[in-house]
Amino acid sequence: MANPFTIAVEPTVLADLQTRLKNTRWPDQVENTKWKLGTDKTYLQQFCSYWQHEFDWEKQQAYLNTFPHFKTRIDDLGIHFIHHKGEGPQSIPLLLTHGWPDSFVRFLKLIPLLTKADEAGLSFDVVVPSIPGHGFSDIPTQSGMNAKRIASLCADLMTKELGYEKFVAHGGDVGSEVTEQLALHHAKALLGIHLTDIPYHHIITADEDKLSQAEKDYKQEVTQWQQTEGAYNALQSTKPQTLVYGLNDSPAGLAAWQLEKFYAWSDCDGDLESCFTKDELLTNLTIYWVTQTINSSARRYNEAMNDMMQEMFNPLVKLNPFDKTGTKADVPTGVAQFQTDLLPPRAFAAKFFDIRQWNKLPKGGHFAAMEQPELLAEDIRQFVGRLFSGA
Repeated sequence: MANPFTIAVEPTVLADLQTRLKNTRWPDQVENTKWKLGTDKTYLQQFCSYWQHEFDWEKQQAYLNTFPHFKTRIDDLGIHFIHHKGEGPQSIPLLLTHGWPDSFVRFLKLIPLLTKADEAGLSFDVVVPSIPGHGFSDIPTQSGMNAKRIASLCADLMTKELGYEKFVAHGGDVGSEVTEQLALHHAKALLGIHLTDIPYHHIITADEDKLSQAEKDYKQEVTQWQQTEGAYNALQSTKPQTLVYGLNDSPAGLAAWQLEKFYAWSDCDGDLESCFTKDELLTNLTIYWVTQTINSSARRYNEAMNDMMQEMFNPLVKLNPFDKTGTKADVPTGVAQFQTDLLPPRAFAAKFFDIRQWNKLPKGGHFAAMEQPELLAEDIRQFVGRLFSGA
């Protein structure tokens, strides 16, 4: 049974944050490098000064609590989620799954756009869980919290806890991996899925001899991206515990680690605050800080790496009838391709998904729900309209 949940951070936690910000020991930076070697020192100092002196967590906490929050137990794990019912006479259940380094905050601007009824009376009952180890859900104490397990928890949340017979699922980043696992293992509960990313493990594990030239070019792009932008992934996939001692101890360090991704992955053209306000970034960041979930959220990358290594090097995986790794998800799929995300050719994605809609959007990046919520909401509505029209 889900119980109403109110976000309430202890004042002592916020006071400790202020002290740590005040006592930050700043490193040097080579002149004129700005963001080339990582998060720019000048920007980060201004950002942390704002966090210390101007950011109003109580105001943001009150805003967060305007949404209907709940917490329940599934498989002995506390799962936090927002459940905002639609206003229209026809309201479709819609699960929204976030990624990293964002949180349920990713979808806050999207929720009112989807719960509102359109001219045909269509709206959505929106459910936004915090992935275990993120936000206000419980932190797993044992390994095994991979995308398949998270998908199972989400399916139970939607069907057993909330009583929906069928629903639509949307995800980006980690959420795309979870949504794919929902389609592979819980297809009977799904009307369709909508993605802003195609999980990279498909191209990484692909046999290059069987790829088209366009697919080979895409694999090379992914490889180059990993070499130039993927250091965070390598660390979090292999030795997350070593990394997070610093991130869990220093708010400036945590901010630097996460802001680099919002800067590099958004469609901001070198101006981070053209896509996000400081308050938006800090609300998300402060949730990571006060819940101490940087470790558990980083550890999820290690789970994903372990799964991919099994797929690549363990022949017994393919003999397991309960493992559907690499098989095609038999669920109608819509894909929204935003500007800064690296997506494969549609033909490659169609090997793993039943693509019914593939739209290239004119602007927006990896955090589309935060950057361009109107465009994403319209794309989701268009896809669901196709489902019910039989297109």
